[in-house]
Amino acid sequence: MAHVLTVRPTARPRRLPPVLAVVAVVALLALPLAPGGGGGAHPADVVSALVVLYSALRLLRDRRRPLSRTAAVVLGLPVLGLAAAAVGAASPGAGLAGLGRYLQVFVLVPAAVLLLLRDRGDVRLLTWSMVGLALWQGAVGVHQYVTATGASYQGERIRAVGTFGPQDVMGMATVVSLGLVCAVGLALGRTPARQRLFAAGCALVLLLPLALSFSRGAWIATAVTCAVQLLLAGVRRALAVGAVVVAAAVVLVGGFGVGTAMLQERVGSITEVTDAPDQSVTDRYTMWAAAAGMWREQPLTGVGLKGFPEHRDTNASLALSSGSETDGAGAGYRRQPLLSPHNMYLLVLAEQGLIGLLALAGSWLGLLVLGLRRLIAERRDHGAVPDCAFVACGLLVWQLTDFAYADIGGPSTVLTAVCFGLAAWWALGSREQGVAGR
Repeated sequence: MAHVLTVRPTARPRRLPPVLAVVAVVALLALPLAPGGGGGAHPADVVSALVVLYSALRLLRDRRRPLSRTAAVVLGLPVLGLAAAAVGAASPGAGLAGLGRYLQVFVLVPAAVLLLLRDRGDVRLLTWSMVGLALWQGAVGVHQYVTATGASYQGERIRAVGTFGPQDVMGMATVVSLGLVCAVGLALGRTPARQRLFAAGCALVLLLPLALSFSRGAWIATAVTCAVQLLLAGVRRALAVGAVVVAAAVVLVGGFGVGTAMLQERVGSITEVTDAPDQSVTDRYTMWAAAAGMWREQPLTGVGLKGFPEHRDTNASLALSSGSETDGAGAGYRRQPLLSPHNMYLLVLAEQGLIGLLALAGSWLGLLVLGLRRLIAERRDHGAVPDCAFVACGLLVWQLTDFAYADIGGPSTVLTAVCFGLAAWWALGSREQGVAGR
């Protein structure tokens, strides 16, 4: 009797989650830049373009509808103002360069992140990668402060800038702030206690490099965002966590001597911007006034993309200095021209006019309203809020607050695009998409 040989089908290899493509973008921001460098695209920007292409190819292969109608309207709204401002640019090259940058940050990469995130497990993986990046950059920054190898600040090389160099002093502050917001969101969600405790520990650790960044805008945005996250989690929890943060601050200042005279002076200068502002604050106010002057020239469409530097001198007062000085952190002395108002809303108003500002701000406001509405619905239906909601809404609140003190520019800008993608996933994703991975 012949024996029949049966062959069992082999198990199909497990596919890697598509979100790893976005994680790669975050991981590349850990690479050190060449001292004094800063020209050309950062590797993270290049990979973000590949992520957009990858998400488009997946749509073609799976023959899926790319975005819901609401998502297409909210994410596509900025294109209206961008198109008009690109036409009004001083040169076709400047218009195309500005259009590409804005589309990357506020339309294409956020849409790609929205499409590549499958469930809350993917969101947590991406969130923890941002926390990991913040811990790495923060560790480099603390080392720079301790060894006096950071960027120059009031004549001493103590400013923590991570691997971004002195030409992008806001890079590390942005990364650490966003990582701290992610850690707070993970600590507030309904996850295992061990994970919540670890996330809370990461948030406390990141307070130190954030303080050593000497970035007042990042401090304000982070404080506002964490307060919003805690209030969304409940008043009792907000009071308890607030007490822990105060205790940690006392330990840092009193026990480890973090509260140096320079740091205390920097904190105090937040409330002295109208009485006795330093030169950096004077420059910022002067550029804000210059941006308002450009808007009055072209109220509807602005002076065109990349047009702020060209029109700055004709609208700025004599109080504006010739540039900011950078030194240290592996690079030599350099004087950088002031080419933006360091206020995203005023930059958009100056270069894109009311049409551009209403389009961009309308998109951001739509994400915020829809995200908060879904968060409230989750609490009403399930009695608790998932960590993904705290993370997504927190990142969006941080960006919208920080835009009052900063604008896009530098390698860390690609992380802004990822944050808008996470916010879009929570605000615009289907409920079925979010149920998996609870």
